[in-house]
Amino acid sequence: MQHVKNKFIHEGENVISIRGLYKSFGSFDVLKGVDLDVARGENVAVLGRSGSGKSVLIKILVGLLLPDAGDVIVLGKHVPQLRGKELDELRLKIGFSFQNSALYDSMNVRKNLEFPLKMNFKALSKKEIDSAVSEVLEAVGLKDKINQMPSDLSGGQKKRIGIARTLILKPEIMLYDEPTSGLDPITSIEINELINAVQQQYKTSAIIITHDLTCAKATADRVAMLLDGKFLKTGDFDNVFADQDKSIQSFFNYNFIH
Repeated sequence: MQHVKNKFIHEGENVISIRGLYKSFGSFDVLKGVDLDVARGENVAVLGRSGSGKSVLIKILVGLLLPDAGDVIVLGKHVPQLRGKELDELRLKIGFSFQNSALYDSMNVRKNLEFPLKMNFKALSKKEIDSAVSEVLEAVGLKDKINQMPSDLSGGQKKRIGIARTLILKPEIMLYDEPTSGLDPITSIEINELINAVQQQYKTSAIIITHDLTCAKATADRVAMLLDGKFLKTGDFDNVFADQDKSIQSFFNYNFIH
């Protein structure tokens, strides 16, 4: 494994193992034999332009799509073989931070955070729910927004509350879908710092789907470059972008990161 920023990584203990993954839609081949491991405690950024298959990969990881070939093992479970209750139980251990935050507009922040707890753990007391809500709001630095409606929050605050709602179920794995998309540079830095804080405080492993190189460099222990349906290069950020492959260099230059 390359040099990493996170001392909690357990080398050799993979929470995600993807082998020989293929997925097509009609005649359009999206994934063409993808391999990827994520170690316990590791953040891996999957980089690629729009349409490169990043979102398809995530959907296969959580069982929303079935691969045409290959295997996906998440927390020791072969995801394509899971159905019903088994799949639901695995998904409870995977937190998904949506690109648009996916908050319920009709609920204030407190109710948005309570919702997944009440849906999945019906025996919890009000005191336990209040404590969990307080903890995750503290973690994302927004305790003062507990009674606000989503419409009263900034884009960055919505992202934070979306992450808090994911954290409230104490997932082992976090999946971040374009976490800095649509945010200004200062707010993007704050979200990057939050992703790192979540990794440290909650000991999560994560896949960060992004085309934002600043986000990848700031949050990822390793980056994986997805191009034309395959991982062209995987390693630490500097190692990957030292590669003189024209596809990698054009992606780097497109992002104007120096």
